[in-house]
Amino acid sequence: MTSSQNKSHSVSLWTLVALIIGSTVGAGIFSLPQNISSVAGPGAMLIGWLVAGVGMLSVAFVFQILAYRKPHLDSGVYSYVRAGLGDFIGFTSGWGYWLGSVMAQVGYATLFFNTIGHYLPLFDADHQWPSAIAVSLLSWGIFAVLARGVQQAAFMNLVTTIAKIVPILAFIVLVAFIGFSWDKFTLDFWGQNSNASVFEQVQGIMLFTVWVFIGVEGASVYSKQAAKRTDVGRATVIGFFSVLALLVSVSTLSFGVMTKEELAALPDNSMASVLTEVVGPWGGALISIGLCLSVLGAYVSWQMLCAEPIVMMAIDGLIPRRIGTINVAGAPWVAQLISTSAIQIFIVVFYVNEASYAAMVQLATIMYLLPYIFSSLYLLLLAIRGKGVTHPHAGTRFDLSGPDIPRRENRRHFGIALVAFVYSLWLIYAADPVYILFGALAVVPGLIPYVLTRLSRREKLFNRFEWSIVIVVLVAAIIAAVGLAQGSLEL
Repeated sequence: MTSSQNKSHSVSLWTLVALIIGSTVGAGIFSLPQNISSVAGPGAMLIGWLVAGVGMLSVAFVFQILAYRKPHLDSGVYSYVRAGLGDFIGFTSGWGYWLGSVMAQVGYATLFFNTIGHYLPLFDADHQWPSAIAVSLLSWGIFAVLARGVQQAAFMNLVTTIAKIVPILAFIVLVAFIGFSWDKFTLDFWGQNSNASVFEQVQGIMLFTVWVFIGVEGASVYSKQAAKRTDVGRATVIGFFSVLALLVSVSTLSFGVMTKEELAALPDNSMASVLTEVVGPWGGALISIGLCLSVLGAYVSWQMLCAEPIVMMAIDGLIPRRIGTINVAGAPWVAQLISTSAIQIFIVVFYVNEASYAAMVQLATIMYLLPYIFSSLYLLLLAIRGKGVTHPHAGTRFDLSGPDIPRRENRRHFGIALVAFVYSLWLIYAADPVYILFGALAVVPGLIPYVLTRLSRREKLFNRFEWSIVIVVLVAAIIAAVGLAQGSLEL
């Protein structure tokens, strides 16, 4: 083995764990107390985290297993779907992941300026347009930097990781030892005052639990750099349960400080409000500083990364190749320009409709579910028949390659894929139908470059299975468009 190979496989177990935690813990945890309490009581919340824990761990393992079984597919989460289910489903998965990242950017920035608005009234909830203008300027400013090839520095990664972990740990310790009241926690344990069944409450928190786990699929990328193959699974489990412990602690402890109704009425940066209740204004300021630094770091990195799916689709010929153009500074400036323009469009759409942070979160999460569902289905097909769907476009030779899998290990892969697939479908079922309809509407514009590219290359547009998906998407999009025009549907 050469020294370069040693270097590329030198990431230790605990470095892997830190990378997984850093990529998963984001801005969502800071708004978790309000998000959860708006739809569920403490009992339903704990059940919801149990379901989410099993489901999202299975999703994390799906990407880890696919990284092992298909090591040559390194074009992001969409590449697994394309290899196994065909060009169009792969495109839909990549487009959904890209749109989810774009919408998440608007959500991140909204949370950032809402937090600042607590201290600077210009950006509070009563002044929507100053915030919209500030979000726009921030997005285009970052684009200008990224287009020159300047990437996020390692020091900034370190600062933002510390900035979000230290306040969270401080919150947990201070609330647990100073502010937590068992009587308040058990006051309305099953959320009976909400007039919703426990099942309905659990259903209501599902998309919020997925949102705070977004990024767990990145573990499969980091795993390729592991010094030991055995460290991969252990790092995934340790990292995942470390994140789960933080999330459950924050949401559980909050119910011991304020009632469900009080938590539900808090602003988006609800963790700051809870800690303010416990220790005073300095606690809220600590959380707010951590949130702002964390969100800024996430905003830069995600705006850089959200261009990647459309770059890879351009390279693979699913959309015009010029979209993947790299400038002299080494930046995919066309893809970044398209991504920033899309962010700008969603800024206008969300602010005109006065969409809440929670609405942005749920719509973005619906888009992220596409690669989760299809990747789980691909692993199911691999475990059952050793290959994906037979198709004329996606390159079956890539689908068939990979290591030999012992029968016992293959059965384990089947079980994990089945849990992840059922869980992902359950999330679609649990979602508000409005977000599913708007998600379909957001997919439709992507059909234009996809269809034009295939026509220019004289390739068949869709097979029968793909046509059925197209028809479902178009029908849902039409319903969304009509409802939006008539005012019967809104974000």
